[in-house]
Amino acid sequence: MLELIRNRLVQAILGSAICLQLGIWVRNFAVLLFVMERTKGNALAISMISVAEYAPIFIFSFIGGTFADRWRPKQTMILCDVLSAVSVFAVLVTLAWGTWKAVFFTTVISAILSQFSQPSGMKLIKEHLPVGQIQAVMSLYQTIFTVFMILGPVIGTFVYQRFGIVTSIAVMGLAFILSASTLTFLPPDRASAAAKTDTSLRQEMVAGIRYVLAKKVLTLLGLCFAAAGLAGGLIQPLGIFLVTERLGLAKENLQWLVTFNGVGMFVGGIIVMIFAKTVAPQKLLAFGMFISAIGLAICGFSTTPWLTYLANFLMGLVLPCLMIGVNMMIMQNSDSQFIGRVNGILMPMYTGAMIITMSVAGLLKETFSLVAMYEAAGVLYIVGLLFLLPLFRLPKTAFEP
Repeated sequence: MLELIRNRLVQAILGSAICLQLGIWVRNFAVLLFVMERTKGNALAISMISVAEYAPIFIFSFIGGTFADRWRPKQTMILCDVLSAVSVFAVLVTLAWGTWKAVFFTTVISAILSQFSQPSGMKLIKEHLPVGQIQAVMSLYQTIFTVFMILGPVIGTFVYQRFGIVTSIAVMGLAFILSASTLTFLPPDRASAAAKTDTSLRQEMVAGIRYVLAKKVLTLLGLCFAAAGLAGGLIQPLGIFLVTERLGLAKENLQWLVTFNGVGMFVGGIIVMIFAKTVAPQKLLAFGMFISAIGLAICGFSTTPWLTYLANFLMGLVLPCLMIGVNMMIMQNSDSQFIGRVNGILMPMYTGAMIITMSVAGLLKETFSLVAMYEAAGVLYIVGLLFLLPLFRLPKTAFEP
């Protein structure tokens, strides 16, 4: 593991991830608390924050993934971070003129550009690291997410309450600049990294779709994604109402709900890092979905803070199983020249389904109870789990790119 951390590529990618996670968590909580104050807790306005984050993923993921397969990954990642920083500082100018709704655009622009950057990072890992090291790198990458799941909500809430929305957005812009600077330490792109342009963008997109449909593993994974996305969209905007209505606590206590989830992720990440090599990715994913369904059911029924916190800890504990299981299944079942397109096809199935339920979550909350919403999300996770069951009967050769 020490030798892997000394790897120049691994250092650059993990360093960039740290910078981006800091900026994203400050943004997430600053925008959430800012919109809560401006709209006096309007459920529709709060659900639109999540739509602003996930709609660009659905729209641009496939396009971004296709271009990621064509472009030089290092240049793509640096350019995306620079453009994200420029857009953030443009929003700061707009905020200065008093247009508070501009905060939504900080989320929209960075979400669009991440669809070009994120698959480029996966491509770099696939091309430059041996298969035996990819699992460890993905575990380290997931550990960074878990640390910020713990610290991010506290940092984000502190920055907003102490310095306000303008400083919070500025921190996000600075984080993108630092990330771009860190990525300059990546090894130079290979001469062959730029894809041949003999085929058109449309032809490459069609080839990507055919590639996914031809592999049963990827097709079933996509259906699982869609069910999980419907579940995630139902409850994504409602965490703050779980705190204020079901638990009767102040809205700022959302940070502790997320923090318990983050602590669970940290512990779960360590466990997965130790045992993941001995467990098939599809088994990790199935186990994570089953436990997540149970956790959502508990959250929906509970009116006791400690029980709700415990359920979030439990869901955090298995989240690394979900994340690492999904990423490893994509990595193991995709050729490097198709990584971007496979990611660009599967992720919209998740985010598209999430956007559908997320867009109406605020309205559904006014019609149905929070209990019904969380229990329905748990059932959808079980549906997603059913799509994974056929994978356990496939021969090992079906899991090879």
